Amino acid sequence: MGEWFEKVTFGEMLDRVARRFGEREALVFGEQRWTFAQLKADCDRAARGLIRCGIAPGDKVALWLPNRPEWIHILFAVAKIGAVLVPINTRFRTADLEYVLRQSDSTTLITTDHSGPVGYLEMVRALIPELDACPDPQALRTAAFPELRRVIVVSEQAYPGTLRWRDVVAAAAAVDEAELFARQQAVDPDGTVLIMYTSGTTGFPKGVMHCHNILRNITDEANRLAVRPRDVILMYLPLFHAFGLYEGPLMSVVTGARQVLMAHFDAGEALRLIERERVTLIHGFDTHFHDLMAHPACAHTDRSSLRTGILAAGLSSSEPVARRAQRLLCPTVSGWGMTEVGVGAALGFLTDSEDDRCLASGAPLPGYEFKVIDPQSGQPVPYGTPGELCCRGYGVMQGYYKKPEETAKVIDAEGWLHSGDMAVMREDETIRFLGRYKDMLKVGGENVDPIEVEALLLQHPAVAQAQVVGVPDPRLSEVPCACVVLAPGAHVTAEELIAFCRGKIASFKIPRHVLFMKRFPMTSSGKVQKFKLRELSVKELGLS
Repeated sequence: MGEWFEKVTFGEMLDRVARRFGEREALVFGEQRWTFAQLKADCDRAARGLIRCGIAPGDKVALWLPNRPEWIHILFAVAKIGAVLVPINTRFRTADLEYVLRQSDSTTLITTDHSGPVGYLEMVRALIPELDACPDPQALRTAAFPELRRVIVVSEQAYPGTLRWRDVVAAAAAVDEAELFARQQAVDPDGTVLIMYTSGTTGFPKGVMHCHNILRNITDEANRLAVRPRDVILMYLPLFHAFGLYEGPLMSVVTGARQVLMAHFDAGEALRLIERERVTLIHGFDTHFHDLMAHPACAHTDRSSLRTGILAAGLSSSEPVARRAQRLLCPTVSGWGMTEVGVGAALGFLTDSEDDRCLASGAPLPGYEFKVIDPQSGQPVPYGTPGELCCRGYGVMQGYYKKPEETAKVIDAEGWLHSGDMAVMREDETIRFLGRYKDMLKVGGENVDPIEVEALLLQHPAVAQAQVVGVPDPRLSEVPCACVVLAPGAHVTAEELIAFCRGKIASFKIPRHVLFMKRFPMTSSGKVQKFKLRELSVKELGLS
């Protein structure tokens, strides 16, 4: 399937947009501005700098960096030299980082020293004590991470044992442009360019491998959303997420649209930029749209430039926010996707009714097929009947990195990816997402695997058993609630358990509520009934 489309690499797409729209504005960040020609020049310099560092084709380059222009420079630089980018969630902490860095076999880690109160380099040093005493920052050796050879820090300050990003870029002068051209020409569009980590059912993140053909997904999305060079994309979603990466930097180079990048989501600042930059496209989850509309500045902000945006709907809990967004912001488009299949495997149309914008999840993009099956029998169910959503097409991942068994569990012999999501499909192939068969939580758009949080809680000496369920939250849709059975004679407070989790896992994974129980509701076969546990938690917390 899907062989009829032109296969283009990320690097070639950037070069094309620079040739076509060289002097048009490509990127805005704070008071800094780049044309497409300047953006390409910065990405090429970064690529030559990485070649000078010794990064070889196929090397994994982990990028643990908040949204900033260097993120985009590094994205295209890594792609141009045939290496593989491994974006890391900036809300990850030491335990998450340690796992991803080792499991991905990254040879290079690019990070920053600190951002706001978060000390990224401090956490890296905690994991790599050899760093400060490393005599050659180009030849790091650490027992914990056998493949890791260098740590690069995006900072004005230089740190022992590390390379400073500005020095890496300055060293590009020693690499001939012909060498970069040769490296870029050798890049296979079917080769892996991204490994994006997503929470899995095993309790640890899984590395989703994608090749350059995700550009086709973005091209087809652009057509459905009628994105043109005159559009202006406001990007406050994190670039380490597929949603932010696809709809921001990649959409910009595919269409020639201008991207206004924010370091992080701030509703007041977003509204200011919508007015100042005449933004036409905004995207996000319920939380983003809720916060934009609830902000006191919304009423007196000029929002007339807004044209559309992706607001994934389907769940009944999303409907009130989606309905208000149609009136207060712009007509939105719904969609469905996941890291494993692409951001917009299903996407609505600009002509959709308000009900379909607010209560459906789009229709398949070209090159994708959907079916809804009975998860027990595996057989397709009739239209309008809930079942498990399966997806097939060119955008399905190459697999989970070094996890063939996990890959085989989700992609069957006929190429169907079994999503674990519950959905219904109409005869016109419009789908509606109804929730997850799996126990995964969705906290403000972030996937949280309860098994991972439970494993951490069980490390506390007072905890005998732990189960984590999602409970409703007016802003984040749902938040983790820890249900805990204490060890005999042990005592610990809810606040102490929450504090125990801080700094070890991402903040969005930390339980917001802790309930102490004598026992959990169980099935006759001895399995915890999580749906009953959730009902009990909601009742106990007075959230029903």
